[in-house]
Amino acid sequence: FFLSLKLENKTKGKLQKQICQVVLDHFEKQYTAELGDAWSSVREALTSPWCWQHALLLNRFSRRPGLESSLAEQGYHPAFPAALPYLPAAFRCYIRTAPGRFPAQKHQPGKLKEYYLLNAASLLPVLALEVKDGEDVLDLCAAPGGKSVAILQCACPGHFHCNEYDDLRSRWLEQTIESFIPDALINLVMVSKLDGRKIGDLQPEFYDKVLVDAPCSNDRSWLFSADPQQAVLRLMQRKELSSLQFQLLRSAIKALRPGGSLVYSTCTLSKAENSDVIDLILNSCRNVMPVDISEMARGVSQEFTFLSGTQQHELLVLPEKGRAWGPMYVAKLKKTSST
Repeated sequence: FFLSLKLENKTKGKLQKQICQVVLDHFEKQYTAELGDAWSSVREALTSPWCWQHALLLNRFSRRPGLESSLAEQGYHPAFPAALPYLPAAFRCYIRTAPGRFPAQKHQPGKLKEYYLLNAASLLPVLALEVKDGEDVLDLCAAPGGKSVAILQCACPGHFHCNEYDDLRSRWLEQTIESFIPDALINLVMVSKLDGRKIGDLQPEFYDKVLVDAPCSNDRSWLFSADPQQAVLRLMQRKELSSLQFQLLRSAIKALRPGGSLVYSTCTLSKAENSDVIDLILNSCRNVMPVDISEMARGVSQEFTFLSGTQQHELLVLPEKGRAWGPMYVAKLKKTSST
C-alpha cells in the first residue's frame, strides 16, 4: 500500500509540471520537419510526464535477496532479452509498462545502494560499447554517473576514467560512484574534472573503449523549463552545441588506441546534434569507421521504438506512450589506425 501511495504521489507531482511554450514552439517547428509523422506521438509522450516510465538497474555489488521476485510481483520484467549480441549475466535491468517511479534510495556514506533509477534507453549506449574485463575505459562526460555505474555492472575494466568538467556535476558523479561501487573496486576508478576536449592530447591512444555521452539539448527537461528567459537563452545557445560535440568526439578518437571503439550518445532528437555530428566526424577523420549496431537495435525492438531510416551504425529511440523511453541517440565508431 505504502509503495503504491508513493508512486501515486510522485505521479501527481509530475502532473503539476508546466510546459514551457517557447521551447515547445521551437521543437514543433524543428521536429515536424525532421521526424515527419512520428513527431505527433513523440510530442504526446514528451508532454505527458504522468505517462513516463522508469527502469531499475540493479547493483550487482549490493544484491538484496528477494528484490527481483518483489519487482516481478509488481509487474516488472527484464528490459533486455538474453539474445542480445552483448548482455553480461550480472547486468540486470527491470522495467514495466505502467508509468510511475519506484522509490529512490537516499545516499548514505558507507552503504551501497541496491538499484539506480533511470530511463531504460540510457543503457543502450553502454550495451553498444561492449566493455570487457581488463579493458581501459574512458567515460568522457560522465555525470551524473548512471552510465559509469552501468559499465561497472557489465565488466571490471583494467582502468576506468570517469571525467566531468563541470564542478557541481563532478561532485554528483563522485557521490554516485561512492553509492554503487565497493571500496575494493574504487581503486579502478579515477574521477577527473578535465576539459573533455583536451583529454585526447593529454592521454593519446590510452583507451580501448570510450563513451561520449555528450552535453546536448535535453529535450525532456527543456520542455519543462521553469524560467522562460533561461529557455530562450538555451535555445539561442543550442546552435553552439554541435561544435562542442564535434570537438569532444575528436578528443575521444585521439584518446582511443587503434582498434578501439567509441560510442557517442545524446538525449535529444535534434539531427544537428546527432547524425550530422557523426557524419562530420566520418567525413573529416580518415582513421575512423562506422560499426553496425543494427543487431542490438533489432534485439530490443520489443521494448523501444526507433526512428526508421537511420544508418546501421546509429539508432534514435523515440518516446511514445506505453514505451516512453528516450529520446536517446546512439552511434558507434571504431578507430582503424593512428592517423
